Amino acid sequence: MTRLFLSIEHLKGVGQKRLQIYRKLGIQTPYDLLYYLPRTYRDYREPVPVALAELDTQTVVKVTITRKKRPFYARSGMQLFILDAEDADGTPISIRIFNNPYSYQAFQQGETYTMYGKIAGSEAQKELLSPQIHREDDSPIEAVYPLTTGLTSAMVRTNIRECLQLLDEAPFETLPSDLRSRYDLMPLVKALHNIHQPESLTGAEEAKHRLAFEEMLRLQLGLRLLRQRALQETEYPMRPETDMQPFFGSLPFAPTDAQERAIREITADLTSGKPMNRLLQGDVGSGKTAVAAAACYFCAKNGCQSVLMAPTEILAGQHYQTLHTLLAPLGISVVLLTGGMKAKERRELYAKLADGTAQVIAGTHAVFQKAAEYQKLGLVITDEQHRFGVAQRTALAEKGGIPHKLVMSATPIPRTLALLMYGDLEVSVLDSMPKGRQPIETYAVTGKLRQRAVNFMIRELQQGRQGYIVCPAIEEGESDLRAVTAYAEMMRTGMLKGWRVDVLHGQMNTQEKDAAMERFRAGETDVLVCTTVVEVGVDVPNATVMMIEDAERFGLSQLHQLRGRVGRGQYKSYCILISEHPTEEGRERLRLLSSTTDGFKIAEADLELRGPGDLFGSMQHGLPPMKLASLTDTKMLHDVQEAADLLMQDDPALQKEQHHALYADIVRLFAQLGDNGLN
Repeated sequence: MTRLFLSIEHLKGVGQKRLQIYRKLGIQTPYDLLYYLPRTYRDYREPVPVALAELDTQTVVKVTITRKKRPFYARSGMQLFILDAEDADGTPISIRIFNNPYSYQAFQQGETYTMYGKIAGSEAQKELLSPQIHREDDSPIEAVYPLTTGLTSAMVRTNIRECLQLLDEAPFETLPSDLRSRYDLMPLVKALHNIHQPESLTGAEEAKHRLAFEEMLRLQLGLRLLRQRALQETEYPMRPETDMQPFFGSLPFAPTDAQERAIREITADLTSGKPMNRLLQGDVGSGKTAVAAAACYFCAKNGCQSVLMAPTEILAGQHYQTLHTLLAPLGISVVLLTGGMKAKERRELYAKLADGTAQVIAGTHAVFQKAAEYQKLGLVITDEQHRFGVAQRTALAEKGGIPHKLVMSATPIPRTLALLMYGDLEVSVLDSMPKGRQPIETYAVTGKLRQRAVNFMIRELQQGRQGYIVCPAIEEGESDLRAVTAYAEMMRTGMLKGWRVDVLHGQMNTQEKDAAMERFRAGETDVLVCTTVVEVGVDVPNATVMMIEDAERFGLSQLHQLRGRVGRGQYKSYCILISEHPTEEGRERLRLLSSTTDGFKIAEADLELRGPGDLFGSMQHGLPPMKLASLTDTKMLHDVQEAADLLMQDDPALQKEQHHALYADIVRLFAQLGDNGLN
């Protein structure tokens, strides 16, 4: 084995202290360190003349030391070292070094140095504070790394220099040459040299492109291999002739064509003899829970239990109500299991899980705790699955051997991105809304029209309706945003005086949240002032107005999710977006939201305007993070999909000799999934 894959402690200068720092950063080997990538570069090739160096900026200058002054102590007790210098034009500058005699001693009078530091002082007498000297044998373009306490860029650069030497001693390549040629990708060894020690900024960009392409490709191939591994025989084959008519006949509404299509796709999976691994993606209000209920009914009729796991107790309770309403009349036992239940109640439920009395279980993460044992768990459904992550949903799946898996998401994701993010799943899309559902009218206004917006809400309240007001912050002084508790009190005593105003936010405990939601659902509250905790799991058909403060601070997709909390009943509903000081981009985003209710169009726009941001991070919870790849680079996304297709067609398990290094990289990348990773 090459030394690249031994412990990083074998590198020079890596003692126990630095070893622990590297390990906290997820760096175990020299090879890992080669993928600890610079956040930017410092270009020493073109120093700035002192006369043109701007005050309060970090700048590269080239100067000659003309005099080294005697060190002295400032009033603060700090030791100060001062050197006089001038550049090639003869413009003077004073170099100031604090409490660092070694740095001071490194300078020799009469010698010329290229250095980097902060320009201070005045235009008449500029100063360079605590500069870093650029050594002649260093790369003229210096990598600057993300740092943590106890780690400097110089330390990282020194260690990486040794790692690159190890790579040169035993060079290898992870991508086949025909693939590199097809997509014009730099060889791996050259890319790693150019990302850390670039000869030019163009070279650094080409290296970044190669590594970003491979990063995206590894993730895509890893997810495909996970999907492939899942396609084994299921322990729960189901009967194609299972009669679904009683379920459809008892529905209090006519299912949409999209719901019927999704149910057909799911039942086909359940009867295929292979474990189902499917994503059900649908916009807010498209009827995902009814589709999930159909899947649970199908399983129950085949003698299997189903679990629907939700990220919050509010959402779990909501699903329980819907499933109970749809399935209990058909003789199917539906129970609710959450962490907030009393121990005795939970023990009784565990007994029902174990003996099979409970056929359908709605719950939070409590459903996959060690004490929860199932008689015959045939179907695992996770809602808003990105909030759990692959490892958690696999932990639940292992409760039933190899059960069927259905994951649901109300976050619309552009098709290209969905292929990358959910590469281990087949996809069903609910792309039409239930009949009779009215589109929500959306208005974007400035803070000057707040009174008019509240008056509009009052008119709805006078007709017996209810409303939400969403604020981003919780406590007074937490930020400059409108704090929820203070805002609610202001409304109670001001614009909404005489109306019943309640509060809901993420720092309340479970019982407090449930009580606040129950009061609102029961009509005991007129207006609920809340944070984005209301984004999922709140279904109050009588609520017709959603007012969102500081709307420009939210992503488009999140605003769309919030908007979906109204318009859930027979009444016409409205969403009012209030912004105090929107930028031009902010105004454009709010205009777009006002003009469409299509979640997929909104997601596309959000991706273009804001980039993937936290969307990808949260979606990929439990999967390897992306360091370089840009999810707005649609050409690269397309090329990676094509490359993955070509590789898998040629070698479905990636076991050919030319793919060994790539497969080993994928295994390392997915190692954090533990037993559920690839090996």
